[in-house]
Amino acid sequence: MQVISIDDSYAAWRAAALQALASRIAPEDIDWRVIGDDDHAATPALFDDHASVSPATTAPVDVRISRELGELLKDAALYRDTARWAFLYRVLWRWQEGDRSVASAADSDGARLYKMAKAVRRAKHDMIAYVRFRLREPGNDAPAADLPEYVAWYEPEHDVLAWSAEHFARRMGRSTWLISTPDSAAWWDGSALRLERRPASSSDRCTHTADEAEALWLAYYRSTFNPARLNETALEQHMPVRFWKGLPEGQLIPSMISEAKSGAQRVAQARGVGVLGGKSVPVDAQSAQPARQQPSTLDACQRCELWRHATQAVDGIGPDDARIMLIGEQPGDQEDLAGKPFVGPAGRLLDVAIERAGLRREQLYLTNAVKHFKWLLRGKRRLHKTAAQQEIDACGYWLERELERVKPAVVVTLGATALTALLHEKVNLRDWIDRPIDVDGMQVVATYHPSFALRQENDEARERVLEAIASALARARNLADRERERWQASR
Repeated sequence: MQVISIDDSYAAWRAAALQALASRIAPEDIDWRVIGDDDHAATPALFDDHASVSPATTAPVDVRISRELGELLKDAALYRDTARWAFLYRVLWRWQEGDRSVASAADSDGARLYKMAKAVRRAKHDMIAYVRFRLREPGNDAPAADLPEYVAWYEPEHDVLAWSAEHFARRMGRSTWLISTPDSAAWWDGSALRLERRPASSSDRCTHTADEAEALWLAYYRSTFNPARLNETALEQHMPVRFWKGLPEGQLIPSMISEAKSGAQRVAQARGVGVLGGKSVPVDAQSAQPARQQPSTLDACQRCELWRHATQAVDGIGPDDARIMLIGEQPGDQEDLAGKPFVGPAGRLLDVAIERAGLRREQLYLTNAVKHFKWLLRGKRRLHKTAAQQEIDACGYWLERELERVKPAVVVTLGATALTALLHEKVNLRDWIDRPIDVDGMQVVATYHPSFALRQENDEARERVLEAIASALARARNLADRERERWQASR
């Protein structure tokens, strides 16, 4: 077993590892130790100036690794684990032996390497984000020129002080500062950076003066806190509790959370708004609604609450160049399950009316004013419930898009709900039957919904309703033919 003692740094490990690779020493034959550890202070070292055994004369081997693996090794070297140097050498040995899978997260060693590097990178981010410099109070034990202007105390999870100190040296200009951690410190004198490993002392947690910038920051932080939007889980994810003790604003957070839970969350800014001057401006409810992003697909629509209890949204079906569009009320039970309009009992009755009118279903575009099934449960059956005006208005967004896309010459509304959706006002169906009207350049024919025929008490009454629907469809066919002839004559 070879004992290799090194300084606790990536550079020292790298030099020793290259010598070991050149000597073909397998990972299991090396006992890696760190110079300065009390337990091994008297242990001979193989690759350092104090070694009692002469190092091998073999020149360090030229090891070529990928850039990604090099970055992983550098980051993992900062991971706090007494066995990290032995592990990193095993990774390097496997790579040099041609085993490239060691750099893959699917490999057991590769997975451990990635985990270590990820933890270190997170620690780097956290240190940059949560170090807070505070103006130092000059002491009597040293001249003011020998003390840093700003001090900070931080407890990193891994050995990222050197990396973070270089970042702050670039950002802080010529201001002098000191960052202390439990086992090391970084000092910037305005021109040079000095790092040293040493246990923390009581002077490292020195007092600081009343910094005007810090007072301003605390006032800003408190003023931007909105108790009505408090989300403790999100707060602790973005600013873990373990960092609060080192942050000036950390002393404010517990009290602000307590105040929010004690009533400020409900009151929020109401007290301040109530004392403002001005006059009331009447605004109708529709205009007061905030602008919302419209859904891009019908399946994603949540413009009303019907989507919560429906199986799926039911879109229109038919050719996009159809001359006649039929608009019903809403999907029924079978339409809700199938995802297609007019496939239930009412749809079969509609097929009869379409045939009597001399039309074919594949010529027509069939849709509904409301796209989700609204129902009430009675025993094991889902019974149809008439859509409310709010739900009709919400689905009007999709109906308008269908009308713009298909551009039918004639629209047949089946039932009062369909006619209401098209005219944007509550109407009585009987007032509009046999009264073709023009709406935005389209001829509109109103008739009964086929489900109305199903609800009739006898066959004779059912036949009368069915014949009325067929007559309306025949009228729509004639209007569409006339419109086509007029268009052809104008060419």
